[in-house]
Amino acid sequence: MKYRKVIVYKEDGTRIPEDEPVFVLRAQDILAPIAVRFYADLVQGATDDFRAAAQIRNVASLMAGWPTRKLPD
Repeated sequence: MKYRKVIVYKEDGTRIPEDEPVFVLRAQDILAPIAVRFYADLVQGATDDFRAAAQIRNVASLMAGWPTRKLPD
C-alpha cells in the first residue's frame, strides 16, 4: 500500500476512515487519465448522473494536462 499515509477527506470535509482501502491515481501517471475517463463512463452507465460523470472527466482532463508525466512505478 504505497500511499497508506495519505489522509483523504470527502467533499463534505469528513475524513475517510483510516482502515478503508483507498486507491490513489496521481496526475503524473500517464495511465491515470485513461482509467479516470473509464470510471466516468462506468458512473454514467450505472447512475445516469451526467453531472457526476462530467466532473470526473474534468479531473481526467486536468490529469492529462499535468506537466510532469511518467509511467507508473
